[in-house]
Amino acid sequence: MHESAQGPRVTPAAGRTAPTPRPVPGPRSAATPRPGRPVPGPARPAPPAQRAHPAPAPGPGSAAPGSAPAGRSENRSAPQLQLIPAPAGGALDAAEEAVDLLLESGRAPGDILVLTTGEQHPWAAHELSFGEAAYWAQQDAGDDVFFADASAVDRAKPRPVVVVAVNGDAGETVARALPVARDRAAALLIVCGDPQTINSALGAGV
Repeated sequence: MHESAQGPRVTPAAGRTAPTPRPVPGPRSAATPRPGRPVPGPARPAPPAQRAHPAPAPGPGSAAPGSAPAGRSENRSAPQLQLIPAPAGGALDAAEEAVDLLLESGRAPGDILVLTTGEQHPWAAHELSFGEAAYWAQQDAGDDVFFADASAVDRAKPRPVVVVAVNGDAGETVARALPVARDRAAALLIVCGDPQTINSALGAGV
């Protein structure tokens, strides 16, 4: 034991306890990692770099859950409808941005179904390369965003939020798919594309 010789030894005054430094809690991370972004399979192609296109804010609690028959947004049993005007070539980008915003607002990935009326989303094309059974099994698992072609909308299961990218085939597929997509959306339907085409298709389905 070595001596510590220098200086007088300080002893706490009788009856008083020497203050013990309290541990300072480390800074809390501002955001806890949210449930997985859509990265099923080997890898989901990354969305394009930051875009300035405005995305819609979801209206939490704005509609009663339940997949009721098609109806207008005033109808409490129908999903809330949000329309994002976009050209056919930008509809998929707008839909992806809407999905990103939904995830950032706290929506679970498994709450979201994305339908495309033209070219398939790269994720869907990639996953289908492993076979249809494996692809549709991911929808059944319900733990991630699911992307499907609008022509297969009848196989799509209801989810709280359905996002439709009208990125091509502004004819029969759109007219048939949009009313069915509205039935599949329990709380919110977001449609990205030409407003006239969308209104005409949804109007025909009422």
